[in-house]
Amino acid sequence: MQIEQISIFMENKSGRLAEVTSALSEAGIVVKAMILADLSDFGVLRMIVDDTKKAKDHLKHQGFVVNSTSVFAVELENDTRQIHDVLASFNRAGINVEYMYAFANVEKNSMGMVFMVDDPDKASQVLE
Repeated sequence: MQIEQISIFMENKSGRLAEVTSALSEAGIVVKAMILADLSDFGVLRMIVDDTKKAKDHLKHQGFVVNSTSVFAVELENDTRQIHDVLASFNRAGINVEYMYAFANVEKNSMGMVFMVDDPDKASQVLE
């Protein structure tokens, strides 16, 4: 399934991440998944939230540099074979995975995986 993700670009300094979560909390935004990547002086915080537009607008109003991108999310059983099957399908189709992250759903014994790929249209076909 194709979904929107927000990316927040911020200085890599103490307290900056807490400022993001504080702003999202104030706006009533629910974070569903997140990953932080370090780029030395700056970091990129990628998030799946319950209201992308509201989160993006609120964070921009708070002075953050934010954008949104389309990514793909799939729910898989906690089984390495299923992860492999998705990645092997992308490989056979010539799709490069630029980055990915996962989050657990303990109650369902499953995991959600989020993929950024170089060919979203082809990835959509492969995942169907």
